[in-house]
This record gives sequence, C-alpha cells and structure tokens, in this order.
Amino acid sequence: MKTKYSLMASAALSALVGTSAFAPAVQADDATFKIGVVTFLSGGASGPFGIPGRNAAEVVIEAINAGTMPAPYDTAGIGGAMIEQVVIDENSKQKVADYQKLVDKDEVDAVVGYASSGSCKAIAPEAEKLKQLTVFAICGTPQIFEEIVTEPEYLFRSMSHATMDNVGAARYVLDTTPELKTIGGINQNYAWGQDSWRDFSETIAALKSSVEVDSEQFPKIFAGQYGSEISALLSAKVDVVHSSFWGGDLEAMIIQGAGRGLFDRSQMVLTSSDTAIPRLGAQIPNGTIIGARGFNGPYAPDTELANWFEQAYFDRFGVAPVSPSYQMAQSIMALKAAADKAQSSDPDAIRAALAGLTFESASGEVSMSLSDGHQAATGIAYGTYEFDASTGKGSVKNVRSYAAGCVNPPVGVTSGDWIKGGFDGATCE
Repeated sequence: MKTKYSLMASAALSALVGTSAFAPAVQADDATFKIGVVTFLSGGASGPFGIPGRNAAEVVIEAINAGTMPAPYDTAGIGGAMIEQVVIDENSKQKVADYQKLVDKDEVDAVVGYASSGSCKAIAPEAEKLKQLTVFAICGTPQIFEEIVTEPEYLFRSMSHATMDNVGAARYVLDTTPELKTIGGINQNYAWGQDSWRDFSETIAALKSSVEVDSEQFPKIFAGQYGSEISALLSAKVDVVHSSFWGGDLEAMIIQGAGRGLFDRSQMVLTSSDTAIPRLGAQIPNGTIIGARGFNGPYAPDTELANWFEQAYFDRFGVAPVSPSYQMAQSIMALKAAADKAQSSDPDAIRAALAGLTFESASGEVSMSLSDGHQAATGIAYGTYEFDASTGKGSVKNVRSYAAGCVNPPVGVTSGDWIKGGFDGATCE
C-alpha cells in the first residue's frame, strides 16, 4: 500500500485496456444514460471537497464513454449507453427542490454525489419517494440507513459510513498511545459531527474504560472561527483531541489551533483531513493523525485501477486527487459495475445488480454488504503527518490499516449497539 502523498510525473499515461467480466448489451448508437452529479461548487466546502469531486466525475465519465479505463471497466459506456452528466451545486438552500428538478425536469437515470450528512438526511427519503436510483458518494452519518430509510430500494451509499472512520481512529490512537488517559473533541454540531464523536468516544470507552472525556466542543457547522472551543480544549489539557471537521472548517481549525499551540499540547486526530495536505502543506503540524475516510488519497492501494485514476486526474488538473475525488469516482464505478453485471443501462436493472454487489474501485475492493446490500463496507488506514521542507511535500508515516470487518458493524446491527456491545463479531487481523 502506498504511504506517500507525492506529486505525479506530468507525462500522460497511455490508456490501459483489459478484459471485462461482463460485456454490456448492445444499445442504439444514440442511447444515453443521464447522471445527475451533485457536489459543492461554491462556498467553503467547494475548494477542498466539491471541486475535486466534480473533477473526478469528469475524468471517470469521459474515460467510461471512451472505453479507456483499465479492467474491469474497459468497455465503453454504461450498459452500452453513453453517459451524459448534469452537474448541480450542493451549496443550495433548496436541496430537495434541486433534487426534484433533476428527477422531474432533467429526467436523469441516476443521481450520484452529496458530501454533507445534512444534505443526505434531506435527500434520502426523497429518493425512495420519487423512486429514483441514487448513490450517495460521501456523506457519512450512519443515520441514513439505520434510522431514516431502513428498507431501501432506490437509495445506495457506495462508501462506508462514519462509524468506520471513528472506530478506526480510536483503534489507531490506542494502538499508538497505550498510555492514553484523557480525550476531548471538537466536532460540528449536526449529524456528522455528533455521530463521529459518539462513535470515537464510545469506542475508546469500550476498549479502554479508564480513559476519561474532559472536553466536548460542538461549534456550528461552517462557523469559521473556533477561538472559544480551542481555549476550552487548551484548558482541559487532554491527551488526544478528536475532530471530524472537513472542508474549509477543517482548514480554519488547523490554522487557528496550530497557531495557539493546541497541536503541541494534545495529539490531534483528524478523521477527514487528507484534503488539507496539498492545500496547507507545512501549516499542518507534524505528528497530526491523518484520516482519508478509507483507502483514499495517500492511502490508495497500488493497483492498476488506482494508479490509472491518480495519473489521469493529475494529467488533467495538475494536482493529485484527494479523498472526495476517490469517493465520487467510486460512486460512478459502482453504477458501471452494476450495469456491466446486469448487461443493461436500465436503472431498475442496475439497482437490482448493485444491491449486494462487490466491485473494484480506485480505493480497492468495495462490498455492498450492509443495509440489505445498499450500504458499502470497506477498510480504513490512518497514519501521522510529516512535511518535508526540502521537497515542499507532505506525506504520512506510521500507517496502520484496519479491515472492513474490524471497523464496520456486522449485518443487522446498528453502529451504536455494536460499539456498546463490545464489537461482537468484529474481525480484526
């Protein structure tokens, strides 16, 4: 597994051609499969999250249409139909109305995307109501299938939910800091932040009951200024501070916290932070624990598909892809894999094939094993940040990986119950 976040060579990589396990059904020459792509195109989340997601969709869709991706995606199109995309901004006060427009006016065959858990909580019931094939690419709250849509038919999520991030983070902290005595947290005050802190703190408690929680901070999402919360954490003097901040909030907290010595006082574990590496560089203190929500970014596997994606993305945009790029790519590859299995571009055939499917992505193997086959489960890696001033590049070291069965609840068990029950059924290598 790669552990370097390196700048790619600029020479273009030749298109790789392999043999697919499934040949798509023959379609009319003008057949199209329309995908609605939803990502942050404006606001604080756009630079670190939304634009990398949009860029990934562009790279993968063009390659699918051309038939130039590596196996098992080396046949052109979705079930033989060419992909047409409609891109909209997630940074909207009318998220449900925008989604309804994609379905009713734009007449998309599928919707992919969404980063914010708040967005997904609003859209999840709409997908089922409108009977629209929808694949959430990023949003992490376990509530989507554990509370909001408990019997999904049309809604999928092609990556693990946030329990993976935080159980993995807690295991990494305890594996590398066995003398841990106190923890604190700074997390956004909505589903993503609340769920993340719950899973992290309760995992620590389940694995080492002597650890005490000394400070819990929940600022408003997109607040931008975190002076009072940082002061509270500095006063608490906890051993480890956990944060699931992402996007612009993450970058603001790193700059403000590092400037006031928080990263020197406490070990910081940032579960969704690889996006900051190319943007902040030396401003991220060495030793910070970096998460990428799976095997993404600096933790991407050394496979033909992963290497193709990294190179193709760099050749187009001049920067390496980050976790939102991999996650968006994964959602589109999920549709392609299901269409190839079904040998059809019909949305109903695709969703039937996608339920329970195991497929390859640029982040490794993905198993749609939870929530009646509608929720993915993957493993995760964590490491610590190190900036090399001589090269101007950041990387991760001290990397540890955790298998899917070690950080995701088993079938039929909610995240909270699994953690409180002592991780019954967990398979940690």
